[in-house]
Amino acid sequence: MDAASSATAPLKNTRVPHSPAVAAESGVADIAEAADRDEDPREAAKPLDGKVVVIDPGHNGGNFKKPQVINRKVNVLTQWKACDTTGTSTDDGYSEAAFTWDVSRRLAKLLRDRGATVKLTRNGNDGVGPCITRRAEIGNKAGADAAISVHADGSSPANRGFHVIMPKKIGGPVDPVVGASKKLGIAVRDAFRKGTGLPYSTYIGKNGLDYRSDLGGLNLSTVPKIFVECGNMRNAAEAAKFRRPAFRQKIAEALAEGLHTYLTS
Repeated sequence: MDAASSATAPLKNTRVPHSPAVAAESGVADIAEAADRDEDPREAAKPLDGKVVVIDPGHNGGNFKKPQVINRKVNVLTQWKACDTTGTSTDDGYSEAAFTWDVSRRLAKLLRDRGATVKLTRNGNDGVGPCITRRAEIGNKAGADAAISVHADGSSPANRGFHVIMPKKIGGPVDPVVGASKKLGIAVRDAFRKGTGLPYSTYIGKNGLDYRSDLGGLNLSTVPKIFVECGNMRNAAEAAKFRRPAFRQKIAEALAEGLHTYLTS
């Protein structure tokens, strides 16, 4: 062996480089691991999480079948009133009970989508009642952060517009929540006007607000509560709007905005 052949040959680099495919897979794995480390397993919070809302759709579609039930007198503290009533309707027969049920269902979905727990005082539009005393009780037992009773009025055809009804102090269970109910009422009034474009009532209250002491649903409430009369079903222009599903959705969205404002302020 000569000197040249006996010299130590340089070592070769025996490392095999990753193929492009392997490198790509490795990069994806690294990204996935990082995402797993950063991911919050909890569902993103919704704005009305933890809030309870009770929606009271006025009247019921089967009330007219049971006058002996709904005409029974109940004590609303300031007087005795009928357990419930049939409500009004448009001139062509679209009932207030059907209107309030549709709007209330739409409103419930909107609020649930925002995280609220929602309870309704009735489960359909073919039953009877419940009595106005029971409607208040449902909100009280739920410990509602806000309660709203959805209605539409049946006044003279020349009258138009919506109004929100709030409780007065009567020396009863509603007294501690009269102030909060007023705050709720103003929030809903403002959102309803903006969202629907309907005017304030031309015949009841002032600037879309009214206060009453004869409504059992308010007098017996221990939680912040209001009534909303969405308009006059005997007014031809408003009746035509109420007939349209798209407008009922607009009403529900406006009510949801008002409740949202109150519940998050």
